[in-house]
Amino acid sequence: MVNTTESYAIHRDTDLDRPLRRDDFLIPADSAGKPIAYMAGNSLGLQPRSTEADIKDELDSWSHLAVRGHSHGEHPWMEFPSLLANSSAAVVGAMPHEIVMMNSLTINIHMLLASFYQPIDRRRKIVIEDYAFGSDSYAVRSHVAFRGGNPDKDVIRLKPRDGENYLRTEDIIAVLREHSSEIATVLLGAVNYYSGEFMDVAAITEVTHEIGAYAGWDLAHAAGNIPLHLHDWKVDFAAWCSYKYLNAGPGSVAGAYIHESHHKASLPRLEGWWTNKPETRFLMGPICDPLETADAWAVSNPPVLIMAPALTALRMFDQVGMHTLRARSLQLTSYMRDLITELDTDNRVSIITPADSNHHGAQLSIRVPRDPFPLIERMYSNHGVLGDARNPNIIRLAPAPMYNTFHDVWRAVSALFIELKD
Repeated sequence: MVNTTESYAIHRDTDLDRPLRRDDFLIPADSAGKPIAYMAGNSLGLQPRSTEADIKDELDSWSHLAVRGHSHGEHPWMEFPSLLANSSAAVVGAMPHEIVMMNSLTINIHMLLASFYQPIDRRRKIVIEDYAFGSDSYAVRSHVAFRGGNPDKDVIRLKPRDGENYLRTEDIIAVLREHSSEIATVLLGAVNYYSGEFMDVAAITEVTHEIGAYAGWDLAHAAGNIPLHLHDWKVDFAAWCSYKYLNAGPGSVAGAYIHESHHKASLPRLEGWWTNKPETRFLMGPICDPLETADAWAVSNPPVLIMAPALTALRMFDQVGMHTLRARSLQLTSYMRDLITELDTDNRVSIITPADSNHHGAQLSIRVPRDPFPLIERMYSNHGVLGDARNPNIIRLAPAPMYNTFHDVWRAVSALFIELKD
C-alpha cells in the first residue's frame, strides 16, 4: 500500500530520491508564481537554463564571423551534425556514423521511406499500428499511393485484441508471418503515443528480417525516454524528434538512423548538396559523390540556430546517462500508478498503459469517464498541473525523469481525482 500523503512525496524528493537535473531547467509558474507540476514532457520538454546562452553564442558567431562561422569559432557550423550525432549515439544505441540530425520528424520518415519502401511484385505492403500517430499514417499512405498502390489495401493496420488497449508482441509477429510474402516494410512507433506501450523492438525487427522486409521505427516517444539499442537490434532505419523527452525546443532538429549495413548498399535515396563528401562538395560536379555514412541521407546545410539548443540538451544526456534516467523514470511511474490505484476507490479510471516495466516508458495513459480536454484544463487552472488529452477519453501524464519530482506526481494524481469528484 502506497503512502498517499503530500508529506511523503516531499520526503521522497528531499531525503530519498532527489531530482536528477531539475535545477537546470526553467519550470513554468502559475499566476501566483508557484511552479506548476509539468506532466507534458512527452509533448514538449522544458527549456534547459543554458539554452538561451548557447543560442546567443551562435548569434555572436554569426555577428562576428559571418560566413567564416562555417569553419571557424568554438563550434564551426559545418561540424554541428557530427557533434549532435556523437551525443545522440548513446541515447538511441547506435554508432555515431549511423545517425544524421536533419529536418523534422515526418520529413525524415519520408526521406527514409524513399529508400526503405521498395514495393516489388506482391511485396507491396507496409505495416503500422491502427492507432499510429496521424502523421505516420499519412506519410505511409502517401508513399503507397505515390508508388501506384492502394493505401486501403497495401497498408496493414495492427489492432489490439477486442477489449484490450495495446498490441501483443505475439499478435504482431503472427500478422508478419501471415503476410510474409506481401510485406515490404514495417514502420511502428517504438513507444505508442496514445497508449504509452513500448514495443518489443528487438523481437519484431528480427521477425521482420526473417520474412524479408525492412524494419523501421518511429522513436518520437522513445528517444530520451527508454534505453535503446538500434545497432545491436539491427534496426534498418529510425527517425525521431528532439523536442519531447530530449528537451531541444519546439520544432527543433530531428534525427535519422540508418544501420551501417545499408551505407554502401545500392538503395535509392533523395540527394542534395550535403549528401556529397566534404572533400568534393565544393567542386560542384553534376554527379553526387555520396558519403558512406548516414550523412549521405542529408541534403541541406544544417540549421545551426535550432541545432544549438539540441546540442545543449543532448549534453545533459551525456552527463546523466540513459540507464540512470530509466531507473528514475520507473520510480516515478510506479509511484504514479500506485497512487492512482489507491485513490481510485470507485473505479472511475483505468490505466491503459502496460503495467510491465519492460513495456512502458515515462507516460501513463489514463482513461477517464468524461471529456478529457475540459478535465485537463481544470487540472491546470485549479491545481497548476499541466498534462494533455487525447480523444475520446484519454489523459496522458508523463513524469520526465530529468526534472519531475514525486511531489509533481502527487499533485497531478490528486488534482485528477479532485476534479473527477466535482
